[in-house]
Amino acid sequence: MNEAEGEPVSISAFALRAGEEIGVSRWFLIDQGRIDRFAVAVEDHQFIHVDPERAHVETPFGGTIAHGFLCLSLLSAMAYDVLPRFREPLISVNYGLDRLRFLAPVSAGERICGRFVLAEALERKPGGFRLRHEVTVEREGATRPALVADWITMLMVRE
Repeated sequence: MNEAEGEPVSISAFALRAGEEIGVSRWFLIDQGRIDRFAVAVEDHQFIHVDPERAHVETPFGGTIAHGFLCLSLLSAMAYDVLPRFREPLISVNYGLDRLRFLAPVSAGERICGRFVLAEALERKPGGFRLRHEVTVEREGATRPALVADWITMLMVRE
């Protein structure tokens, strides 16, 4: 069972889990349709992403690969799978990334998931926390991950 399916927890109790693995998301299929839609959304139509025949012939990848930022953008969906439901009404916002490395390409047709470790939870003000998750985006059946990142978010209790 993912954290998100369990009983609601307080943000303070969750913060005590710093240093623990929080969970692993479901698998996300990175098919050519998803890659093509992302290319349109971000206006990045480089052939390695959107032209399977040319990518097969002209790259060492054997076909098209996903944009690194496509895989990164799925962190939010992956987090919804693993983060707990909180008792408090919260607003969550991205604060940034301290470290991001794209380690291996994700080929069209591969599946990826996110593994989350709560590395740090700092209470910035009463009810407001800055969380840092060490995230690894894994490729199904591969030993080398697609990416690793230190992802920072802010959680604020709505008043």
